[in-house]
Amino acid sequence: MDKYAVFGNPIVQSKSPLIHRAFAGQTQQELSYEAIFAEEDKFKERLNEFLASGGKGCNVTMPFKQQAFQLADKLSERAQLAEAVNTLTVDKDGKLLADNTDGAGLVADFHLNNVNLRDARILLIGAGGAARGVLKPLLDEKPEKLVICNRTLSKAQALAQRFASFGRIEAEEFSDIQSAFDIVINSTSTSLTGGLPPVSAKIFSSNTVAYDMVYSDSATRFNIWANDNGVALTLDGLGMLVGQAAESFLVWRGVKPEIEPVIKLLRN
Repeated sequence: MDKYAVFGNPIVQSKSPLIHRAFAGQTQQELSYEAIFAEEDKFKERLNEFLASGGKGCNVTMPFKQQAFQLADKLSERAQLAEAVNTLTVDKDGKLLADNTDGAGLVADFHLNNVNLRDARILLIGAGGAARGVLKPLLDEKPEKLVICNRTLSKAQALAQRFASFGRIEAEEFSDIQSAFDIVINSTSTSLTGGLPPVSAKIFSSNTVAYDMVYSDSATRFNIWANDNGVALTLDGLGMLVGQAAESFLVWRGVKPEIEPVIKLLRN
């Protein structure tokens, strides 16, 4: 039986084993999938142990995405641009192939919820690793423009410059954003601590779709704020989590599972 896993620290909260077991049942694939904890300075060691035991591939979550990027023998375009890796695969020659499926997962969730990205004005809040991983797939959807806002303008500008060849992309400081967008994506982790990114509520209108990459059993702090400001729709990151997992499953197994029934399973 082919072995897969997810590495993280912490990892006990991971929904990935449940997601991939559901995918395996849905597609009649025989495989095992486990969650593996790695000490922050022992990711490479734990990964090598897993691969030596016959592991065929793995997902990588925080804080190891950059380490996985460094360890890979070959990088997909998505991984190169993100400079972070969430999916590793062992090829027939024993080489470690790296990919980043986060952006594909986000776009899949928008499509599932009938959110049109083409010609949309998109605001991406934050310029960290989570933002970097979704920029190319978002720009591939041909929005009217994509604005990255960040506390440190130079960081947003560096990202905008890196991805400028893929579409219209601009950089702004948090304080400079004073108008409404069609889609607002929070890529910061502020909701994990009950906080909010320091941007004006003017980013929202009655037509806005608000998306928080964080997910929880109840509405996130960011989505509560968006709803209080009268947006059309709020979504959290659970669909993105399942979507990126489905893309990883496709990379490994050559078949794309359905994400909607698995999202419903997790919601319940």
